[in-house]
Amino acid sequence: MPLPLVHLELNGPGAAAAARSAARGFLRPSHAGARAFTPVACDTALLVISELVTNAVRHTSGGCVLELHRTPDGGLDVDVSDTSSADPRLKNPGQRGEGGWGWHLVNRLGTEVDVRHLGEQGGKTIHVHLGRT
Repeated sequence: MPLPLVHLELNGPGAAAAARSAARGFLRPSHAGARAFTPVACDTALLVISELVTNAVRHTSGGCVLELHRTPDGGLDVDVSDTSSADPRLKNPGQRGEGGWGWHLVNRLGTEVDVRHLGEQGGKTIHVHLGRT
């Protein structure tokens, strides 16, 4: 049986909220026997998903695609693809609310963070693996 998958095309100001809503449902237990994520793991996943989708919509043209996969180890793979080939950059976080925290958070919370370039068609996929606990 294939592992459950969410595939969602997102764009515009409501993209992050739509991504979080889809993820909440995906992280609950299912009739297929998938276990629910702990509240902390759920909150971590929602934060990472929100950061990745927000940045993809804010800093690229054409929106993004969110894919979520449950993994055999009980974790979650998050993939956000967008139209830009530019790698995310670590910035000095602003102390007055001007941002710069997102990529630091993603790298700190994910156990595997990769930027995968999509070749000739352009764009990239940011892959983050999150544990279940």
